[in-house]
Amino acid sequence: MILEAAYLLPAAVWTGSMTYSLAVVQPRSARFFRDDDQLEEFLTVLAHGNRWRVLAMAGVLIASATAIIVACPWAGARVVYGIALALDVAATAVFVHVSWRHWPARVFALPEERPDFRRRLKTSARAIWLLVGAGFVLTLVASVGRG
Repeated sequence: MILEAAYLLPAAVWTGSMTYSLAVVQPRSARFFRDDDQLEEFLTVLAHGNRWRVLAMAGVLIASATAIIVACPWAGARVVYGIALALDVAATAVFVHVSWRHWPARVFALPEERPDFRRRLKTSARAIWLLVGAGFVLTLVASVGRG
């Protein structure tokens, strides 16, 4: 089904990008930059401009899951995509909080406040990864399992 592909592709991209960020980018950038100001500048430049891309991806996930719930004749798919929809809405809410509350505060944080901001960002990133990843795996298994 085209709607399933429309859901699974951005779910895979978001899950994969969060995995790469948590497993590679964040740990390596912290080891590479010895100077805290340079690390903050690098992370800010890296994050710049991604807000709208992520929101667009979240919008596609939410719209395609909703369309599947409405259009699919298989009740099991409606349940699975309903759960995935709830997970994606929760992940989007966490992202919105990070994007509009956390980052603006972090930009103006004092150097001694930065470690706490990084810890909270990592917690939020893990939450997004778990929520989107769970929705992706759940819907992928359901789609493959149906044949």
